[in-house]
Amino acid sequence: MPERWKTALTEVHPIFRQDTLTIRFLGDVMMHSAQIADAHRSGDEYDFSSYFRLIEDDIRDADIAVANMEFTLAGEPYTGYPCFSAPDTLAYHLADCGFDIFLAANNHIFDKGTKGVLRTIRTYRKLWRERGIRFTGVADDTQELQSNNPLILRRKGISIALLNFTYGTNMGLGGIWPKTNRMGDRKSIQDALSKAEENDADFIIALPHWGTEYQLSHSSEQEEYARWLVENGVDFIIGAHPHVVQDFDMIDNVPVVYSLGNAISNMSAANTQLELMATIRIIRKQNGDIVSLPIELEYLWCSRPGGYNNSYTVIPVTGFIGRSEEWLNKADYDKMISTYERVRKETGIE
Repeated sequence: MPERWKTALTEVHPIFRQDTLTIRFLGDVMMHSAQIADAHRSGDEYDFSSYFRLIEDDIRDADIAVANMEFTLAGEPYTGYPCFSAPDTLAYHLADCGFDIFLAANNHIFDKGTKGVLRTIRTYRKLWRERGIRFTGVADDTQELQSNNPLILRRKGISIALLNFTYGTNMGLGGIWPKTNRMGDRKSIQDALSKAEENDADFIIALPHWGTEYQLSHSSEQEEYARWLVENGVDFIIGAHPHVVQDFDMIDNVPVVYSLGNAISNMSAANTQLELMATIRIIRKQNGDIVSLPIELEYLWCSRPGGYNNSYTVIPVTGFIGRSEEWLNKADYDKMISTYERVRKETGIE
């Protein structure tokens, strides 16, 4: 028998190469009128380059980076609150920064009516064709709903199902299609969860748009729904909508981040500039076992023009503690620190 055959029979070799899948989530990406004006240069040229410059490496380093897109891409005229329509340039900029997935199920998705939703979907489809950026939470026909609800991705031999849905919309739906995934339709949510299991998803991540705005604690309705999701097979829950960070919980070993807060916005009310970036790491071991590590939560701060610099910039809080001299306006630094200390205390998220 050749020597190489003998060693092949006696030596144990791993079935898989050990690998780690990193998924990062940011909260509400918003586009208020002041942001539109600040970014405008000339014609249809807009510059959003300052937004994620300080955390761009974190976004790019993730295998999957997810952003909650709380606006429509309905075309001109571009408008902020209460009916959002952002320049397409914003979505392309997020793609340039390294975001891979756009979440579209939120209360503002029908702000510009059916035409606005359809144009938003067309723009996202174009980004899919041109950049490979996927979206979920909204669809304009049965075929698209089947393909992105849930959105099932496979990276590094690990299968992930993303399920995005909203408590409701500010404007009426207008018809059967287009449609967004809604919390109240539990049958459809349950069908999507069953589909994820049928497709052998290793982990199911629920991404609800829910909760009471500006409240640092989750509501009883959120907790009840979270428990129902866990009972139906969800492995992680990461929420958005309240515009502030909400508390963290574990329900039967399932991490529940009730609200990440705003990622980028013009809001300045109490607690609305502080946010979280959530990171999930999943390890595929050499024997094929797939396990997740404890979820990581990092505080970020959205500085408005005249604060850290002359534009909107997301700042990793702990990395900038003690660096007040770098701010144009020290009051913004002081507000960041006091908000950070208060929210940590009230939510228990360190």
